[in-house]
Amino acid sequence: MIGAERRRPGWAAEGWVCLPFLAAVLIATGPAAELQPGSARSPDAAGYAMATAAALVLALRRRPGVVLAVNTAFVATYLAAGYPFGPVMLTVPMAVYGVADRFPLPRAALMAAADLGVLIVSLFAKRVRDAASVPEGSGYYPMSRDAVVWGAIIAVALAAGALSRVRRQAAAGVHAEQARRVASEERLRMAQDLHDSIGHGLAAIAMQAGVALHVLDRDLEEARESMQAVRATSREALENLRAQLDGLRDDAAAAARAPAPGLDDLDRLTERVRAGGVTVHTDIAPDLTGLPTAVDAVAYRILQESLTNVLRHAGAVPVRIRIRRDGEALLLDVTNPRAADPSAPPGNGLGIRGIRGQAETLGGTLTAGPRPDGGFGVQARLPLDGDRR
Repeated sequence: MIGAERRRPGWAAEGWVCLPFLAAVLIATGPAAELQPGSARSPDAAGYAMATAAALVLALRRRPGVVLAVNTAFVATYLAAGYPFGPVMLTVPMAVYGVADRFPLPRAALMAAADLGVLIVSLFAKRVRDAASVPEGSGYYPMSRDAVVWGAIIAVALAAGALSRVRRQAAAGVHAEQARRVASEERLRMAQDLHDSIGHGLAAIAMQAGVALHVLDRDLEEARESMQAVRATSREALENLRAQLDGLRDDAAAAARAPAPGLDDLDRLTERVRAGGVTVHTDIAPDLTGLPTAVDAVAYRILQESLTNVLRHAGAVPVRIRIRRDGEALLLDVTNPRAADPSAPPGNGLGIRGIRGQAETLGGTLTAGPRPDGGFGVQARLPLDGDRR
């Protein structure tokens, strides 16, 4: 639905991460305590409650700052109360990872440092409580070693979270760049379509107007027909321009843009050219139904640009169009007996380069240039599996 907000994942989708830690706390806290007979207190209901809360809070992944603060509070209280080390300690690096994954590194490092400071204070408090039940020199590590070990653990969790955040941002940047590239390519394609359709319309109008002026004094009826053709061609050109501009606006009007013309519109195209005084012969194979959309559209654009070039550079000369299948390819051949205007770069104009690029996009080829017999021709081969849009 338009305007509806995308649903965010619920607790079941995001909160599952706490379940392994919760299972470890409930299952392994007791056995871990048996291996630490020197602890001031054995796990009881209060100890299990604090360890369980420290694990459950990891489910609030959308609020990593709250997770770290609450987890630190429960773990620090658990340790300061003299309870033995256990699986609850595994929740600490996970909470640090969460803030590093969500927040910028300086902010996450400051929060992790605060967590380490509170943790070291709680470890000192635990050491004080355990001292009464553990003889001096019975094998406890010095506090400095505890600080180094937990500092390293938190630093690793911080680095892992920061790396995850950087990779996610890089992936988002790549996706955004791909979206911009696709949008740019689509706009370039629309601009090419605009050049093809409007350029052809203007060339046809110029030729039709020239015919009307040529016969105006001696044949009013033919002049009238030419001007009617000018009116029809200009109306169609304006409709194409409006449709293309609607697409370029990148708004809801783009959805209503008229479909791209194809070979079914070839008759209308050739009629406009004939109205300009150009004789067009077509030789179209009967087995051209069911062409892929992209191949059909590119084939039309190639024929349109070829006829436009005839109108612009060759004048009123006969043109022959041949279209046929050759296995899994569509072959197009447009020839006229008069070469293009020598002042125009043969086969390398903007229009020719544009249709050559469209053919190559489909995996096909296009050649354009003077023919051995002195004329000019455009030949294209378009694979029928080239519907890659």
